[in-house]
Amino acid sequence: MLNILNLTIMALNKICHLFAFDVGATSGRSCIAKINNDTIELHELTRFPNKIVRINNKYYWNIYDLFEELKRGLKTATTAGIEIDAIGIDTWGVDFVYLGKDGLLLSQPRAYRDPYTNGIPEEYFKSVPMKEVYDATGIQIMNFNSLYQLYAARKEKSAALEAASDILFIPDALSYLLTGRKVCEYTIASTSQLMNPRTKNFETKLFDAIPLSPSLMQPIVMPGEIIGYVNETIQKECGIATVPVIAVAGHDTGSAVVAVPTVDENFAYLSSGTWSLMGIEVNEPIITEESYALNFTNEGGVNGTTRFLKNITGMWLIEQCRKEWEAVGYKLPYSEIDRLAESTESFRFMIDPDHPSFANPDSMLKAIHAYCVNTGQTAPVTHADFIRCIFDSLALKYRKVLESLQSLAPFPIKRLHVIGGGANNKMLNQCTANAIGIPVVSGPSEATAIGNIMMQAKGIGCVGSLADIRRMVRNSISPETYLPENTEQWNAAYTRFREIIVFK
Repeated sequence: MLNILNLTIMALNKICHLFAFDVGATSGRSCIAKINNDTIELHELTRFPNKIVRINNKYYWNIYDLFEELKRGLKTATTAGIEIDAIGIDTWGVDFVYLGKDGLLLSQPRAYRDPYTNGIPEEYFKSVPMKEVYDATGIQIMNFNSLYQLYAARKEKSAALEAASDILFIPDALSYLLTGRKVCEYTIASTSQLMNPRTKNFETKLFDAIPLSPSLMQPIVMPGEIIGYVNETIQKECGIATVPVIAVAGHDTGSAVVAVPTVDENFAYLSSGTWSLMGIEVNEPIITEESYALNFTNEGGVNGTTRFLKNITGMWLIEQCRKEWEAVGYKLPYSEIDRLAESTESFRFMIDPDHPSFANPDSMLKAIHAYCVNTGQTAPVTHADFIRCIFDSLALKYRKVLESLQSLAPFPIKRLHVIGGGANNKMLNQCTANAIGIPVVSGPSEATAIGNIMMQAKGIGCVGSLADIRRMVRNSISPETYLPENTEQWNAAYTRFREIIVFK
């Protein structure tokens, strides 16, 4: 209690400088925020790519590169003369590392896009039926969930799993490298399909079917708790003081939802990045026959809330197309994407963004072309065609998911808050408003970093409740609202879209 009390006294008597390390599935950055006079000033320190590494036809993340980037961010803050008061780390979900008895990492973490989990859920369900898995976890069935990754690793006789003494999810592994403390942050654990959202503990019977001991998992800590302090080696290397590392919402979407600048509960959110995650914030998990049939998920939020949502493939589609164009000499900046989308006719090509053929194809352009041909459409040809196809399809898929969400929500949904990098995409925001028929409020685009920062602020006593956090976010940003347009045209397109996406 002494450390927490000291931190609180410190926070109340000075401007706080908080360091966020925020890593998504394609890129990451380190940011510094100043909390002062009920506002947040956020500045990016460093940015870097996060690439999947392919070795012997297996896919990995390079966690040591990420750790070096974390230290580079800390050194950049030191060079700028910033005295850091706390550190928080958030990343994508489900992936993890194995630790040996000596506390060292046994391998690089396997990437969730590795096809080694293809068909694995169906095998697992022979031991524990799918409905029973969903009832125990409330998590959307997706083949890359940690549960199926562990089952696949056991099936392929992974030497790292056989030798493991501990398992750490990615943000927890990075905080372990900073502090030497092994914990399991609640929101990141909730993505695994290994945890019961009612008890907020790991579900033993799911481990038994792998088989695996749940003792490999770490004690669960809640967002806002202190994990530990940066060790002396890192302090010397990075030129920082004895800084606390706070367990923020370690899942990046969990952090992003913290920063929704809402004034009431009557909203849905769309965390828009590599993935689009659409959901609502509720006080209790929604685990019903209807949510099971619609494959919605219940992930942990802050302050005891549940993020009831569905994963939708997002800007991954555009990113993969951009990579292919860049490989042949056409570098397409995001500033050009909206202009190209507006330059061509809408609704000529439609795809289901979540079709399995788009998960990790060798060529996204060929995959989109094939989907259109196989569904009896003409295929896109120009850059503008592909971009418009993706934008129209995403907006129409958002409508389909929102309709399901509206049928399950315990309150009316009056607006959609778009947060994350996609909040800057004006064309897609307007298409989304047109498709769903309710206002779209965009911003903050830096929601994940802001949510990370604010849970650090809560951890050291700078801010109290979630309502206080959101008031501070509203004080610090200027969101933009998009109203529905061309409703009849979009309704007609939606009818056609629903016919097209039945293709398997």
